[in-house]
Amino acid sequence: MSSMNFRSELTGSFSQPCAENPTVAMVEAAYRHHGLDWHYINAEVSPADLGDAVRGARAMGWKGFNCSIPHKVAVIEHLDGLGESAAIIGAVNCAVRRDGQFIGENTDGKGFVESLREVVDPSGKHLVMIGAGGAARAIGVEVSLAGADRVTVVNRSAARGEEVAALLDAQTPADAELVLLDGEYAVPEDADIVVNATSIGLFPDVDARVPVDPGSLRAGVVVADVIPNPPRTRFIEEAEARGCKVLDGLGMLVNQGVIGIKYWTGLDVDPSVMRAKLEEIFGG
Repeated sequence: MSSMNFRSELTGSFSQPCAENPTVAMVEAAYRHHGLDWHYINAEVSPADLGDAVRGARAMGWKGFNCSIPHKVAVIEHLDGLGESAAIIGAVNCAVRRDGQFIGENTDGKGFVESLREVVDPSGKHLVMIGAGGAARAIGVEVSLAGADRVTVVNRSAARGEEVAALLDAQTPADAELVLLDGEYAVPEDADIVVNATSIGLFPDVDARVPVDPGSLRAGVVVADVIPNPPRTRFIEEAEARGCKVLDGLGMLVNQGVIGIKYWTGLDVDPSVMRAKLEEIFGG
């Protein structure tokens, strides 16, 4: 492990090995820009060592940490409590020290909502989500808590799709339903927001098509993608060509970082600095 300045405040990331960690780069860029004597380090943690890692973070005085797959659910048993939406989602990607305790939060959906609000207020809107994995679960919960009236979950697997739709219907104010995906999905005319919450289109499979009929995307509909690499996915380009308002995955990722840093430091950092770093890594 590299040497650290223990006079600095520490945050970090528990993850599996990766060649490059964009989150580390963008958070460190924000710390430097704002002159914060903080450091964000990436710690490769195996599932068997997760408990020891959290105990180590406590012992070293970390102000918090992020955790990625496969730790988002397993980490809960090592924390002292959960935020409201994290408890509903049942997964944590951000822990923050509050009054000496580590409280689990989920910034995945919160980051999406902040990005979404740049183009539309989700209150009273009909959200269509393609996919029913962890990202869809978090986005569905947060958009519903932000005031969406309806959520349509579109998924090939009935079991997973029904689980997410039932969760949203029972534990958020929104009405939710599942539509089983068979071929290309035709977006209904009353849909206000359509989001690809799957990994379809992620580098290097950039030519993969999200199973949505492009002809059903009408001008003015907000179309979003959770994929940050590449920022301009095929889905985003097809939607933009049809006059849709588009949101790329960089906005969601940047806002996750902004929210996490706010939890840890109390400071509202400049998101443009973080986005610029990601564009440098992924291309804008």
